[in-house]
Amino acid sequence: MLIVGAHMSVAKGYANMGRETLAMGANTLQFFARNPRGAKARAFDEEDVLTFAGMFGEGGLQKIVAHAPYTMNACSADPHLRELAAEMMAGDLVIMEYLPGNFYNFHPGSHVGQGVETAICQIAETLNKVLYPEMKTMVLLETMAGKGTEVGRTFEELRAIIDKVECRDKLGICMDSCHMWDAGYDIAGHLDETLQEFDAIIGLDKLKAFHLNDSLNERGSHKDRHALLGEGKIGMTAIKAMLTHPALCRLPFLLETPTDNAGHAEEIARLKAAVAAK
Repeated sequence: MLIVGAHMSVAKGYANMGRETLAMGANTLQFFARNPRGAKARAFDEEDVLTFAGMFGEGGLQKIVAHAPYTMNACSADPHLRELAAEMMAGDLVIMEYLPGNFYNFHPGSHVGQGVETAICQIAETLNKVLYPEMKTMVLLETMAGKGTEVGRTFEELRAIIDKVECRDKLGICMDSCHMWDAGYDIAGHLDETLQEFDAIIGLDKLKAFHLNDSLNERGSHKDRHALLGEGKIGMTAIKAMLTHPALCRLPFLLETPTDNAGHAEEIARLKAAVAAK
């Protein structure tokens, strides 16, 4: 079964977000639990979240992903901002425990001149503050494009973070096709080889979710500009190959393409048809 959905807004509540997801023909979704460009969280409504939780399984929804705000930087040079990152993540994970068995994804951060090694230690330190053995949520490190001083542009950097985390069984990876392409990985021409490299360095058992996006940029540009599926440099042939690859096909695929719900519904229908025709 293809598990595919898009980035949705929780502004109208969790239950409404779930209904909109199912109405567009999707069976998964990604959402921000708080302001993506800030730190303020949506007021918690337990009944609303529990209604949303009832939409899983036979209700139609499969594995979902919550996304940390873009402003969260677990390797900031400012200790206060690193502490704020830990507080935001811990707060979001409280909500996710009402939705057990799902994922919380975050950008590892930007080292802002401190260097990658220092940043890796700081990110691991943040994770060691918030991860605990009894939690039912998997936290995901996202593969990054490498713009500026971003950490996580290579599999080796992500592996180094994992190795420093105590509860590493609660830690996984979310691949982003645009980010990987912009970072230099040839997922269009050499998907098998890229996944073999990932398996050798991190392990395919750690791969839990996939952001499915095309890219406006040439491979290796380190720019991170998403494009509609089939309208970028990666192309629809490669995207179809990702959907049906044995190492990827059971993952939740989340669209972060620059369109609205109606546009995402059209893309989801195209992806379903492509898999059915395979």
